[in-house]
Formats: sequence, structure tokens, C-alpha cells
Amino acid sequence: MRIISVNAWGGAMYDELAPWVGACGADVLCLQEVTHTAALEGWTRFDDPERSLPQRADLLDDVRTLLPRHHALFTANDAGPVRDGDGVSHRQDFGLATFVAETLPLVGTRTAFVHGRYTEYEDAWPAGDRPRAAQAVRVFDRAAGRFVTVVQLHGLRDPDGKGDTPARREQAKRLADLVTTAREDGDLTVVCGDLNLLPGSETFEILAGIGLVDLVRDADTRTSRYAKPLRHAGYLLVSDPSAVRRFGILTEPEVSDHRALLLEV
Repeated sequence: MRIISVNAWGGAMYDELAPWVGACGADVLCLQEVTHTAALEGWTRFDDPERSLPQRADLLDDVRTLLPRHHALFTANDAGPVRDGDGVSHRQDFGLATFVAETLPLVGTRTAFVHGRYTEYEDAWPAGDRPRAAQAVRVFDRAAGRFVTVVQLHGLRDPDGKGDTPARREQAKRLADLVTTAREDGDLTVVCGDLNLLPGSETFEILAGIGLVDLVRDADTRTSRYAKPLRHAGYLLVSDPSAVRRFGILTEPEVSDHRALLLEV
């Protein structure tokens, strides 16, 4: 069973992302920074006080088209204005999407906000303190004869950096609660995503308390598209390291400013 997680960067590198998604072979594909703009295709532009980025109008639908034999689950963290090529404003939902191969029985799903609550931004997106949801799926791996619970998160972004804060501590506790309620006894559990944390964060101590082991540690998880020197963002944790057949931080191809994390169990 192959699980892949990557921050899709709103599809900013869609020409590279699309062929990779179609060929990556993920049984469970966890994407962060997924866009959905109703009844709009093509490209939009996202602006906040710090950044201006091209984004796909509906990356959710784009990937659904690329993976027609997967179930798609989308959770919006928040929504706000984007503009198309003619400068017309549209309301875009922004969040997480998990794609589960139809060969895996999907036996449970759960979503919970781990920071804030769903918010509509009428005039402009803020630079930080945006709400964050986490998404859990529970599947039965027929080949291994066991249940696997996969939880993904796009962690809180703080313009002041990736150090521990009370908000991140509370986020970790809520994430641990979601994992505990989503899985059942005996499940192999995987937690992944762009956590926006440093390797020594107390978040990993909190998750270790529910039996999760981080595989990334202090490895570089950013691509050449990311210019800042601090290169920690994506993480992947498992409840049973002995179940891991392969773990990789993919340097090629570059499909985002984040490297994809690949786990085979």
C-alpha cells in the first residue's frame, strides 16, 4: 500500500504536478493547499499581505479528473477572493483533499478543526492565523489483511516563524484527539502533511504520547522553488515503524515548493 503526501501549492506548478499525480501510484494521496472555485476552470491569482501566487481555479476537480478510479474527499479550511485572468473576483475554497483508490474499502472518515473554525474572508486573505482542519480516512488493506488510518494536516502558518507557540501546542493536542477517535485498536496509523514545524517541536512529543514515530526528523523537505534557508515543513509519522517497507522524500520531479513524502507499508 502506497501513501503519498505533498503540499500542492495551489497547483502553481500544475504542468509538472499533473503528469506526476497521474503516474505516482498512490493508493492514498494526501494533498494540502487544494483549491476549489465553483464553476470556474483554469487559473486564478491569490494575494495576501505577503504573497501573490498563481493557483488553479479548481485543483480539486483537476486531480479528480487525473484520478478517476479514486474516491475524493475535500475539506475547506476557509474561503476568500481570487481573481481570474480578466481581473474578475471569485470566491475560492481552500483546504485539504484525500484521494483513496477504489481498490481499498473506505470504512471511515472524520474531519475536525485543529485551529480556529471555518472562516469566510470577504475582502482579503490574512497572512497568518488562518483556520486549520485535519482529515482522517480509515481503509482496509486487503493485501496485508489490516486496517490503516491515515490522517493529514496542513499545520498553522505563523508569519513569525515555525517555533512552538501556545496555538501550535493546542493544535497538536486536537490533532492527537482526532487520531485517537478516528483509529481503532490494531490499526496501522499514519499522520502526514505540511506541519509547518521545526524538527524539535513539542508537537512530536505530544504525538509520541499516542504512539507515533516521526520518520522525517531534520531532513530537507523543500524544493528549489523555495528560496528561504529554513527547509523544514513536511513530516510523516507512523505507529509501527516495522511495517514500513519504503520511505522516501522525493527530490524529483519537483511538483511544488515542497517535496513529496512517500510511504509504502
